[in-house]
Amino acid sequence: MLPDPTVLHPMPEQQRVVLLKPLVKSPLIEVGEFSYYDDPDDPTAFETRNVLYHYGPEKLVIGKFCALGEGVKFVMNGANHRMDGPSTYPFPIMGGSWAEHFDLITGLPGRGDTVIGHDVWLGYQTLVMPGVRIGHGAIVASGSVVTGDIPDYGIAGGNPAKLIRRRYADAEVDRLLELAWWNWPLEHLTANVRTIMSGTVDDLEAVRL
Repeated sequence: MLPDPTVLHPMPEQQRVVLLKPLVKSPLIEVGEFSYYDDPDDPTAFETRNVLYHYGPEKLVIGKFCALGEGVKFVMNGANHRMDGPSTYPFPIMGGSWAEHFDLITGLPGRGDTVIGHDVWLGYQTLVMPGVRIGHGAIVASGSVVTGDIPDYGIAGGNPAKLIRRRYADAEVDRLLELAWWNWPLEHLTANVRTIMSGTVDDLEAVRL
């Protein structure tokens, strides 16, 4: 039997794990199939507790087969404040006559969409800042603060997160990106789970469609 990407709790005995695609309702969040979030408290509150200051228009895009550890958070561009004057305080949002100056906090420069590739593992309490791009197959260590882009199949960690190493040589990364196993039909992917999880790049190439 094939796994069902539309089931909220893929492991019924573990209510702490949710698939994000059937959970997310915001048009500003796009999530690929089988990406999950794990939290012992309330994983179903992901949109409000883990995606912060999300007033748009920038989107959060998460690819397929991503693993998000407990406490992973995305700070979106709505958290931005003016920095070109003496004060960074957002007076207009407090109302009253201050609201007449709302134009001072609209249209602040942003870094664009936050994009997480396919097959990305974000460790416990990772904090992702606005406009970051995290490449396919990347791993981010627990407690990291990601302020800049991470390349495909990179391993990064720290505050701010720095590239520690690549999981594969450049030539193998190119082959993996071309193989793009995450786009294989579910039946073919299922038949080759062992190769995807523990094989070499050559093994993966041997079972491609």
